[in-house]
Amino acid sequence: MSPADVVLDQRRSDQGMGGLAPDAFEPALLTLVADWLEGRDTTDVVICGMAGARQGWQEAPYQAVPCAPVGPSVAVKTRDPRLNVHLLAGLCQNEPADVMRGEETQIAGYMAQNPTVSGVLCLPGTHSKWARITGGKVTGFTTAMTGEVFSLLSKKSVLRFNTADGWDDDAFARAVREGAQRADALLTTLFSLRAGGLLADVPAGASRARLSGLLIGAECASCLRPGDAPVIIGDEKLGALYHSAFNAMGISSALADGDGLTRAGLCAAHRVIASRTGVDSTGVDK
Repeated sequence: MSPADVVLDQRRSDQGMGGLAPDAFEPALLTLVADWLEGRDTTDVVICGMAGARQGWQEAPYQAVPCAPVGPSVAVKTRDPRLNVHLLAGLCQNEPADVMRGEETQIAGYMAQNPTVSGVLCLPGTHSKWARITGGKVTGFTTAMTGEVFSLLSKKSVLRFNTADGWDDDAFARAVREGAQRADALLTTLFSLRAGGLLADVPAGASRARLSGLLIGAECASCLRPGDAPVIIGDEKLGALYHSAFNAMGISSALADGDGLTRAGLCAAHRVIASRTGVDSTGVDK
């Protein structure tokens, strides 16, 4: 990033917490960015997500809500003196118990661009996060395992015989409404997907869309309050799916780019870190 928060270059890797021991994070980072460090005494590196988990590079303890999404960070002692690494803390909630790590940075990016925001942010994913924002703080949040449950049911359960592939937009919209209206009957409704395939030869695409719609509809019903107009933060495909679900429910929603907001949140975090450490953030590439 430039001092003006403009992207100068970017790199991607599949090397993450799932495959790295703590002492392997620094070499993995250097494999990606060693040439960026040439000719510099130090370079600030701000990291969010699972690198700060207990099994990651180094644990960055959660901060409890209500709080601003960008808060404490942990400085990592590195072998390469050119690296000035800070790991961002995730958020936690004691009652009911919940945690997030990484999504808070996207929230921080959205709040940096929309400082007066008040309401609910929906961050769909394997474990979807729903965060409520008031007065510049995350006041509470909820995690829904919708994405993981969909994957398990469509790949590992008896429903895999009926939901292998394909899609039907109309079936999805109908199922969203049904899932939202009858969330308490979700477990009994799910088996109708299997029975429908056996008795009525319902196409796999319609069944797959119906499974997704039932799960998302039940999720939305449990996380939304009357009058909510959620902002969806995520990748284009999944964000569009949730946007269509809200439309099916007659709920107004807006889409925001998850990748762009992650960068905005990292830049906002860097400014906070710089203000606390005395580093001149206007003169240091991040």
